[in-house]
Amino acid sequence: MQSPTSPTPSALVTGATGYIGGRLAPRLIERGHDVRVLARTPDKLAGAPWADDAKVIKGDLGDLGSLEDAFTVVDVVYHLVHSMGTNKDFGAEERRSALNVVNAARKAGVSRIVYLSGLHPSDVKLSQHLSSRTEVGEILMSSGIETIVLQAGVVIGSGSASFEMIRHLTERLPVMTTPKWVHNKIQPISVRDVLHYLIEAATAPVPESRTWDIGGPDVLEYGDMMQIYAEVAGLSRRRILVLPLLTPTLASLWVGSVTPIPGGLARPLVESLEHDAIASENDINSVIKPPPDGLTGYRTSVELALARIERGEVETAWSNASPGYAPSEPIPSDPQWAGEETYTDSASAEASVDPATLWKVIESIGGKNGWYGYSSAWKLRSWADGLLGGPGASRGRRDPRHLQPGDALDWWRVETVESGQLLRLRSEMLTPGTAWLEFSVSATENGSRLDQRTVFYPRGIVGRLYWFANLPAHKTVFAAMTKNIVATAESLR
Repeated sequence: MQSPTSPTPSALVTGATGYIGGRLAPRLIERGHDVRVLARTPDKLAGAPWADDAKVIKGDLGDLGSLEDAFTVVDVVYHLVHSMGTNKDFGAEERRSALNVVNAARKAGVSRIVYLSGLHPSDVKLSQHLSSRTEVGEILMSSGIETIVLQAGVVIGSGSASFEMIRHLTERLPVMTTPKWVHNKIQPISVRDVLHYLIEAATAPVPESRTWDIGGPDVLEYGDMMQIYAEVAGLSRRRILVLPLLTPTLASLWVGSVTPIPGGLARPLVESLEHDAIASENDINSVIKPPPDGLTGYRTSVELALARIERGEVETAWSNASPGYAPSEPIPSDPQWAGEETYTDSASAEASVDPATLWKVIESIGGKNGWYGYSSAWKLRSWADGLLGGPGASRGRRDPRHLQPGDALDWWRVETVESGQLLRLRSEMLTPGTAWLEFSVSATENGSRLDQRTVFYPRGIVGRLYWFANLPAHKTVFAAMTKNIVATAESLR
């Protein structure tokens, strides 16, 4: 078969409900490719904002007959489905899927297959996970269809299973015991760089079907990766005690109990860390040049993965993700366990006034108007914060009636103002985590409704203890706030 000759060949993405596929599909669309996506359950893509710009086809890689329609009139197939963590015998399932992809691609006249595999040494016995990925790559390369197999190690980006394991272990365990692989060498790669190579692989001229190693600019020990994460996240340096006798089975049980990553996924991840994962060659540069601004370093990759927290998009990014968001951010198809661990508390109340009147009270909150309840408690908390070096309540507010993004509001910072509908504040108090306070107003048949919500992203174990220690007081104070805001609005009639 000939390589794709069109500058924007048509593409089919399998695994579009997964981590990489869900980020690749919209970026291929942005590039002008005619994109099809194969999904066993198309409804899982209902929340993807790009789904209307692609042809979503129902199909199962385990059922060859269901693939015919999806593979028709396709130049490039991206095979991004992995069964790790979903099936005890995922090797057999992945083998069957790869053979079905080959048969369907041959019948449809596909020009190229692109597959994302795992980075691994060549002279050791591989884990079941890496052995399976290697076997799939070999099946695709021996198909007679031009095949590009990209081999990547730990992918850094929110939602990546490998990265989430680093994140949760580091945040939850200031002191930890680890297997000896904590000293193994890893060459992590940013998800944005993985996507760069995948996108360019659609049209890059290649001399033959083969594997190419891809990796970021840094080679680190796994333990160093956790320490750098701790620095970026503002955590103290982690204490790591290596236990050489900690077997992969015990280590996977440990990971599964400490992190929200399912045990079936934790074990193959842990087993894959038994050996170094660094690129053995840089031949990829001969067929696909690095990104124009260079490869992304590990520290920067972690900063990008955590950047949404700094913007107050802990939860909203899940439903608002689009091709315009950074590849490191979460999207609706990411696994639920990969989401930020946030704590929320909410209160609601109905008001017998129109939304505009209720909004008037909300927008005038703080400063001389106070916080509608338990004023002595607010003053004590702000006094303690000021004593510790925080802003306290001395800043007041810029305008007594109107707010705009960026305004200081006592110890809060205004992040979002949607006039008449939504006010989101971010706390600048000194706390072991990041807190937001939201007020949203909606119309009802008899007037309006106020929904008030607090969101807290904890930093480490101290942050979690802080949330639960303060939860009873928060529930009391914020429930009173909601009730009193409504009462004040109703008194303006």
